[in-house]
Amino acid sequence: MLDIDISRKCYPDRGGRKHVALADLRLQVQTGEFVCVVGPSGCGKSTLLNVVGGLDSDVTGRVILDGQPPQGGIGFMFQEPRLMPWLTVLENVLLVAGDDPTAPARARDLLQAMELGDVFDAYPGRLSGGMQRRVALARAFVIEPRLLLMDEPFVSLDAPTADRLRAMLVNLWRRCNSTVLFVTHDLREALALGDRVCFMSGAPGRVVLEWSTGLTGPRSPNDAAVLALQRELLERYPELLAGLPDHTNNENDWEVRADA
Repeated sequence: MLDIDISRKCYPDRGGRKHVALADLRLQVQTGEFVCVVGPSGCGKSTLLNVVGGLDSDVTGRVILDGQPPQGGIGFMFQEPRLMPWLTVLENVLLVAGDDPTAPARARDLLQAMELGDVFDAYPGRLSGGMQRRVALARAFVIEPRLLLMDEPFVSLDAPTADRLRAMLVNLWRRCNSTVLFVTHDLREALALGDRVCFMSGAPGRVVLEWSTGLTGPRSPNDAAVLALQRELLERYPELLAGLPDHTNNENDWEVRADA
């Protein structure tokens, strides 16, 4: 299980004062659960992933994975593929695998499954944007991560390519049983992918609503069930995507915490 308890995360602003990015943020994610995080721009979603992944340790709080601070076994996928242009496709995937002797075979299998078997030795500059994202997805899964952190990985892709990558992601997640924390601005994407969607407030970011989707099986953002759930949420909480509780409607459904 992933247990996140962040009392405060601050950054210095240009005037030398502290900008509070996250405050009193608590979230638990069960092993193997796919949780999506949605919130307005600037609410600290990417900061949250950086703290959970250990890329930013200057924080008041704690992150516990399976009973201890995270130590390896974490996969990342960012808004940009972040491939090394001087490395081949296969080398890019193996970049995170260390000395694991089983990794090369696993990397080839992943790339074959993503229909990239004919570009093992190609360099990223030769690939389309969608192909580069597939390479990044293979790199994220090659270590068979206990925890996978994804920061809007399919943003800016055309709809068919994004749908294809989402399907690949779900297949890999089910195969590896990874715990996934997936950040997105797209509510339909969150409802299509997640077992649960966590909505954040504006800065300082905290979780103000957790919503189990109740949807099963493969689904796309345009499925009728996803669209119906989106309508239900936005009718019940009109200011949901702005990170604001609707105090006039179903106030007791919101989990609102005071700033630290």
